[in-house]
Amino acid sequence: MAPLQQKLPFSYLLILCLATVVSSHNRPFTVPSVTRLTDSFPTVPVDQAFSKAFGASSVQFLSNGSTATLALDKVSGSGLVSQRRYNYGFFSAAIKLPSGLSPGVVVAFYLSNADKFPHNHDEIDIEILGHDKRNDWVIQTNVYANGSVSTGREEKFYFWFDPTQQYHLYSILWNSYHTVFLVDNIPVREFIHSNTYPSVYPSKPMSVYATIWDGSEWATHGGKYPVNYKYAPFVASFAQVKLSGCISDPTAPVSACAKVNPSAQDPINGPEFTKLSQQQVAAMDWARRKLMFYSYCNDRPRFKVMPPECH
Repeated sequence: MAPLQQKLPFSYLLILCLATVVSSHNRPFTVPSVTRLTDSFPTVPVDQAFSKAFGASSVQFLSNGSTATLALDKVSGSGLVSQRRYNYGFFSAAIKLPSGLSPGVVVAFYLSNADKFPHNHDEIDIEILGHDKRNDWVIQTNVYANGSVSTGREEKFYFWFDPTQQYHLYSILWNSYHTVFLVDNIPVREFIHSNTYPSVYPSKPMSVYATIWDGSEWATHGGKYPVNYKYAPFVASFAQVKLSGCISDPTAPVSACAKVNPSAQDPINGPEFTKLSQQQVAAMDWARRKLMFYSYCNDRPRFKVMPPECH
């Protein structure tokens, strides 16, 4: 496991861009309407929900703690880690990406327990990969479980907007039924528990991280374009943070959350969140048809036998 300030997806040597990245937010899109799932959860102050994980001098809390800026410079990146671990939940942040050229820069909002389980960790990633002169930022989603670092399940998408101009919402819904990745409340990916092997579905308590770091070795065109520190510092802003879910209590013999039987006291693992609505399914189909340019499910050279959820 790389040091936290140098956190790299373990599959970076396995994945190269399989398509030429072109500008997407300049193309006209009719964006589908969806229910604003983020409105169902309370916003928490960033400075109360998170601690500085690394690069402390490059982290600033602004607007009475409701916003945080994270910077990457020649010295290091920077990051935050949630003060609590979660058995599952809904996690979201409004993020504004660095403006200007940013090849090799990675801005991430993700869940992980690599600090607690270094040899069999779980991870759910939203990683936003920097751009060069010809190519826009892209979003990469990924899922690991039980240390399955050689079988990461990456999917990559173009944006339908310029993510540097204003804040946009990036969200993860994770429960015992499925893991859903959302951008501005539009589902872009659903990873269903029952469709895959139990051993590859994240199940152990995880912390939430917000980071910016140097991914020169892999992030932009497989490492072709490294970070150019002439344009540093690279600053990402995080706001409107929502961390709602089952808080893990390591001192309790049994979890206080209903992990199997849905109940009114446990809504994120309850009936309302067991599957996507028809409206959400239609929106996800739109995103995947229009904007997805890489899926591990289509990577035949990499997977001689396709994972079960790809069938």
